[in-house]
Amino acid sequence: MLDIKLLRENKELVEVSLKNRNIKIDLSVILSLDEERRKIIQEVEALKSARNRQSEEIGKLKREKQDASVKMAEVGKINEKISELDGSLAGLEKKLNEALLLLPNIPDKSVPLGKDEKDNTLIRTLGSAPKFSFIPKTHWALGEALDIFDFEKAVKIAASRFVILKKAGAGLERAIVNFMLDVHTKAGFTEIYPPYLVNGRSMQSSGQLPKFADEAYKCSEDDLYLIPTAEVPLTNMHRDEIINEDSLPYLYTSYSACFRREAGSYGKDLKGLIRVHQFDKVELFKFTTPETSFNELESLTLQAEEILKLLKLPYRVIELCTADMGFVAAKTYDLEVWMPGINAYKEISSCSNCTDFQARRANIKFKRKATGKPEFVHTLNGSGLAAGRTMAAIMENYQQENGDVIIPEVLRPYMGGTEKISVGKA
Repeated sequence: MLDIKLLRENKELVEVSLKNRNIKIDLSVILSLDEERRKIIQEVEALKSARNRQSEEIGKLKREKQDASVKMAEVGKINEKISELDGSLAGLEKKLNEALLLLPNIPDKSVPLGKDEKDNTLIRTLGSAPKFSFIPKTHWALGEALDIFDFEKAVKIAASRFVILKKAGAGLERAIVNFMLDVHTKAGFTEIYPPYLVNGRSMQSSGQLPKFADEAYKCSEDDLYLIPTAEVPLTNMHRDEIINEDSLPYLYTSYSACFRREAGSYGKDLKGLIRVHQFDKVELFKFTTPETSFNELESLTLQAEEILKLLKLPYRVIELCTADMGFVAAKTYDLEVWMPGINAYKEISSCSNCTDFQARRANIKFKRKATGKPEFVHTLNGSGLAAGRTMAAIMENYQQENGDVIIPEVLRPYMGGTEKISVGKA
């Protein structure tokens, strides 16, 4: 959430930010609400001051045994006016807050300008794409031939864009998740297993609501939402708290299932594990001080990369341009893994510094030692990694001509020493 003072005092900065993000929002409407709100606040304060003066006079008249009925009637009228203005103020503050919740974060000055994903910047490429003496298959073709994926039964049980993992497929998913958690916890991240259902305040604090309401699965009777990512409960771990500066940074890692409608992805990645309604992910999350957050973004990205390096999967790091970044992000790196069956790079992680945007919405502060004053923390998040996409990348990069899939060495201890998934032996 943006500070209304920033919008009030530096409207041009916010206008440029919206333009660079390719978003159209009329800021004059927000500023008009803010101006009207401040006028009412001033009027209420003046009325309260007048009421205090009248109350003092009433007290004096009563002490002197004089008639105070006229003054008391005036105070009654002032109270009625204050009550009326308070009602108007509450309505204005609600409208202003709703409008501010729709404003995206301001991109950092270092973020490249751009209109769409074509303007993203390649930062680095690591690993070499495997060379095959045959035409590589897609992961869904491999999975069905190995009898470890079942899309038809998933549709029967649920709907399209769901999958059943079975036999070695289920085992490989579990191995990937456990491997990731072990790597991240050894690097100093605290493991969290969060609720999969959260309340509306949690969704709003993390930036999911109201902007992405159509992407969320809501349990209406309970007014709870299935999480689209563990970022949501992790953001809210310290909601409405003031953290000791010496405790920062907080480093969290969390496995969770994630649930997304994928409402805006009609026709995209219809097959396989790339874009499904339910998937597993290991999340990385940081709470930091403002002056360290961009260095923490670099280390967060490297932590996510470590998984790809250990799995020996070829990948590249992309810095997103202003118009391609997510709503809450001030700066984002995407990790894209090479998928030979699809013959393309696909996003497998997105690592973002959200600066104080989520912290303002969630009211998360730390007490600065030097001043003793509370300030908003900065929050960072990243996939470390999406398990289904990691499985897809392993299958496509480690496939054999006969349809077998070699298990990466680092995962074999998590699969009882299994070295490969073979046709008829999954």
